[in-house]
Amino acid sequence: MRILPFLFLLLGFSCTQPTSDPAPRPSVPTAPAPNSAPISYLALGDSYTIGEGVGEADRWSVQLARQGQTAGIQPPDIIAQTGWTTAQLLQAIRASNTTRTYELVSLLIGVNNQYQGLPLTTYRAEFRELLQTATRFAGGRPGRVVVLSIPDWGQSPYARRLDPARIASEIDQYNAVARQECTQAGVAFVDITDLTRAAGGDPTQFANDGLHYSGKQMQQWALRAWPVVRQLLP
Repeated sequence: MRILPFLFLLLGFSCTQPTSDPAPRPSVPTAPAPNSAPISYLALGDSYTIGEGVGEADRWSVQLARQGQTAGIQPPDIIAQTGWTTAQLLQAIRASNTTRTYELVSLLIGVNNQYQGLPLTTYRAEFRELLQTATRFAGGRPGRVVVLSIPDWGQSPYARRLDPARIASEIDQYNAVARQECTQAGVAFVDITDLTRAAGGDPTQFANDGLHYSGKQMQQWALRAWPVVRQLLP
């Protein structure tokens, strides 16, 4: 796994010769060998993708790559930074001038748009552009792109002094836009928001800052995403 450099931000056995021809044995079907061809992976996003507050191994994208290791998924390259909105992610991608393509691309973005109270219309337009960008990174194949829904941080310890109901309502609106855009673009959408809502009240699901998520919670995201991703791979 690497964070792209333009950002601040991986039997001993014995045998004997038979004395006679062995009796024929019935044919037994064997399981297909796992696909070991390398599958390059790019993860795009914000603090959730970079894994704010946790170690590298606990990042959800890194955990997804481990889930798919036998299928050949490589540790991800990451374009992500804490605090990024859709506009800032787009700006960073443009500034990179990278033309590399990948076999798999993931996108998780939008929580900072919601946090900053940015218009849904702006999110829709920029998210649509990010889907196009992710598809370009995937070699023009929308079927190799997967989007995760925005977590509901209103259930975090940090948000107890705020308005969790309002946060949940706004997160739902943003996720509805993301789902609609993914459907139109032919991109897979994985809803993990319910997992983050169920995390409320369990401190082990959160990083030490009380706002971002622990590796334990992000493991659930990877486990939910993996069956969908598996269907996208050759």
